[in-house]
Amino acid sequence: MGDVYCKVADRYDAVSDMISMSMNKRWKQRFIEQMQPMPGDKMLDVAGGTCEVARRYLQYQDTVNHDTTSSVHVVDFNDSMLQVGRRRMAQSSWMDNERVTFAQGNAEDLADVPDNSVDIYCISAGMHNLPHPERALCEAYRVVKPGGQFACLEYGHTDMPVIGQICRWYWDTGIPFLGQVLANDRASYERLARS
Repeated sequence: MGDVYCKVADRYDAVSDMISMSMNKRWKQRFIEQMQPMPGDKMLDVAGGTCEVARRYLQYQDTVNHDTTSSVHVVDFNDSMLQVGRRRMAQSSWMDNERVTFAQGNAEDLADVPDNSVDIYCISAGMHNLPHPERALCEAYRVVKPGGQFACLEYGHTDMPVIGQICRWYWDTGIPFLGQVLANDRASYERLARS
């Protein structure tokens, strides 16, 4: 999947927003609100390369908690996605104050993240791409402080037959079509939809 993300990195969030009919933005905002982070929390954002969740987390901390001490460490396997995130955050006060940091890494082996070092482990739309998600869960358990949070936002399936058929058609046919129209890249979006 790494090569697919290299090809779509610059357009990933914009196309995801269009494909999800902007629900993606709402889901991610609700995701942060449900976390209810506390002032000073350190969040590890795994598979968070484009910084969409990291940005929302820091905005929440700044505006809701009036907190300027919280931080987020963004880890992604794909350097192209991290480059997008770095560019997005480059001019922010968060970068100036070192409240956001970046590392290329593997969710299944977070060797550079110490035990019991983060208040929140976050992964958004990344778990389904991992060959061994159970390893990522073990790593999450290792790095989260006692009493900390594991927060995972993923796409799912519905048990409602008609809605399920519509969703399956959309994932199998609609998303690749939109990938072709919006990004001139049907094949990459076919692979993303299958993942």
